[in-house]
Amino acid sequence: MVFFCLAFVSFANAQQRGGEQKEPPTYAKLLEDMDANEDGKLEESEVKGPLKDEFTKIDTNEDGYISEKEFEDAPKPSGKRK
Repeated sequence: MVFFCLAFVSFANAQQRGGEQKEPPTYAKLLEDMDANEDGKLEESEVKGPLKDEFTKIDTNEDGYISEKEFEDAPKPSGKRK
């Protein structure tokens, strides 16, 4: 009975955290998910979440878009988000 309770608690905790940790998205995946006008670029009005919050820091050449190089060069988040 104790084993069952521990297993249930572990399963419930994993579900609350969204399951296992996922790998960060690739630039291609972000384009697929966020490039609303399908121009092959990520502009501030299209992005969401942490990418939108850090847009001006990531868009280092200040052209209004995040290029693949800018995305790859962007600082990666450290630690867990809450």
